[in-house]
Amino acid sequence: MRVALDVSAVPAQLTGAGRYVVEIAKRLPQSGPDVTLVSRRGDEERWRDWSAAPVVGLVPTGRAARLWYEAWRLGTSEVARAANVWHGPHYTMPHRGATPSVVTIHDLTFFTHPQWHERAKVAYFQRAIRYSAMNAAALIAVSDVTARLIDELLPGHSPVVTAPHGVDLAAFSLAGDDDAAFERAGLTSDAAYVLFVGTLEPRKGLDVLIDAFDEVARDRPELELWIAGKAGWGETPEVVRRAGSRQRIRRLGYVDQSVLPALMRRARCVAYPSWAEGFGLPVLEALACGGVVVTSAGTVMEEVAGGHALLAEAGDVTSLAAALAAADDLDAAARAARAPGARRHAERYTWEASVSRHLEAYDLAARAR
Repeated sequence: MRVALDVSAVPAQLTGAGRYVVEIAKRLPQSGPDVTLVSRRGDEERWRDWSAAPVVGLVPTGRAARLWYEAWRLGTSEVARAANVWHGPHYTMPHRGATPSVVTIHDLTFFTHPQWHERAKVAYFQRAIRYSAMNAAALIAVSDVTARLIDELLPGHSPVVTAPHGVDLAAFSLAGDDDAAFERAGLTSDAAYVLFVGTLEPRKGLDVLIDAFDEVARDRPELELWIAGKAGWGETPEVVRRAGSRQRIRRLGYVDQSVLPALMRRARCVAYPSWAEGFGLPVLEALACGGVVVTSAGTVMEEVAGGHALLAEAGDVTSLAAALAAADDLDAAARAARAPGARRHAERYTWEASVSRHLEAYDLAARAR
């Protein structure tokens, strides 16, 4: 089978959806299909570093030009015509061309909570997701939660294959050279800190986390809050400036994966209080490191954590503060006792298993031709 994988939407700094595309691109060539990656022009070398698949740089670099080109030109390109299946891994697909498409749907928050996104993106992605749901030969949902929402919100949609994300178990491990990683990042390795990892945007619950940290910090003068993630949109800087504990809040910016596992292992807890996600990859990565995780009850993150996280009600400052305090109160013995179970649970999620489910979606799409 010949598969064309569109990697043109992946930014220079990888976050959850971008990491997903990279991991799939790495492993697909080893799993049977003849894969070609379709990148932005000038971005070919980066993808050759990540994947053994050949790379074709076709897509313009500007966002508006890229989206137009994908819709109206990519589907009739030589690489698309030569493929049995086209895979759009970020909600979208070509509007022209005869090659069956598989489209990954990460979450449906553009429909359920449009206020969490920039207005222009809401309008675009609502249209794009509706189009993909009705015109793709198959859809990939990254979790059971997303699959259920596709059923609820997109009646008459194409067939869905659920392919949960995996975790890089070699990179996110129980042990590593943490001191060297902290030194490379210019960080103090003996600090006591709560770690947040994620793009800074409204749905991540950072405002709630900062207010909860304010409550916890009053009685824990040594504790800090470290925020790791690139700027998205919203008022995160203003929220930090208003915090009573702002002198103990440290914004790290984007953190490379070579440093992230050490940060997760050394943290008093990894707090991921998002209101909703498609999957919530940082929760799984922290568990793979044996870290203590605090996340939101009643969300996909609770499902992913499988009983190995401390839970707080989404948006509830008091509940989150109690969970942060409980995590900080764990002594070394309690942490050591939790780590193996968290790791064993994370080992159930592999990128190889995710790729296997992707192959099922490709087969389904190819048969529809």
